[in-house]
Amino acid sequence: MKYSGWPDPGELVVGEIRSVEDFGAFVDLQEYDDKEGLVHVSEVASGWIKNIGDHVREGQTVVAKVLSVDRDAQQIDLSIKDVNDHQRKEKIQEWKNEQKADNWMLLAFGDDIEDERYIAVANELIAEYGTLYDGFEAAAIHGQEALTGTELDDDDVAAIVEIARENVSVPYVTVTGYVDLECAATDGVDAVREALYAAEGNGEVPDEIELDVSYVGAPEYRIRVKAPDYKTAEAELEAAADRAASTIADHGGAGEYHRERRTDDE
Repeated sequence: MKYSGWPDPGELVVGEIRSVEDFGAFVDLQEYDDKEGLVHVSEVASGWIKNIGDHVREGQTVVAKVLSVDRDAQQIDLSIKDVNDHQRKEKIQEWKNEQKADNWMLLAFGDDIEDERYIAVANELIAEYGTLYDGFEAAAIHGQEALTGTELDDDDVAAIVEIARENVSVPYVTVTGYVDLECAATDGVDAVREALYAAEGNGEVPDEIELDVSYVGAPEYRIRVKAPDYKTAEAELEAAADRAASTIADHGGAGEYHRERRTDDE
């Protein structure tokens, strides 16, 4: 997907060097439709440049900062030297992610999708999440719920979620905690079993969460949660321990949550 408008001053853009002259390099902007920028030789690299060809070449992909935009003159001035390595890597990754998302749009709606419909769907995702890629990532993690804030119809949402879950590699984090469960009642074994089932979510854990409870050594049980981010993982971990403790308490027992595994002499 290429934007039809103009970049803003200060924006970082990805471009391909179209031609190199003594006075600078012309750059085709990869994210904007029919837009070209000029990197003056003084903006190619820091210090004195004897031969511009030592720094840029035709066909090279570069990240540049937009210095100024003159729409009347159809001119965009760029700087390569004002972009540091960290910015360059982040921008290239963002650009590659958007290329992936562009392919996912075609998988979801077909290669023959009309431009108007493509733009309408893409704009909904961008308005909600900032980029196409972030919209697909949210759909992969949270399913249809992630797109309830958009004006997409049910069929569009279903198509996006299906393709997202087939193609998006979601970054997950794993956290671990422990809960001690004790019950001296005659049905204590059953009470512990019920508490463990409660810790596991009673079979109702959200799709994006992986929750596992395992035996460590009486009376200790390990709870491991895998989730899209730490905030969610920590919340699910504490909720699982609370469910177990509450259930065991209903049977006259006691439950205690802790983050570190107990040693034998504790």
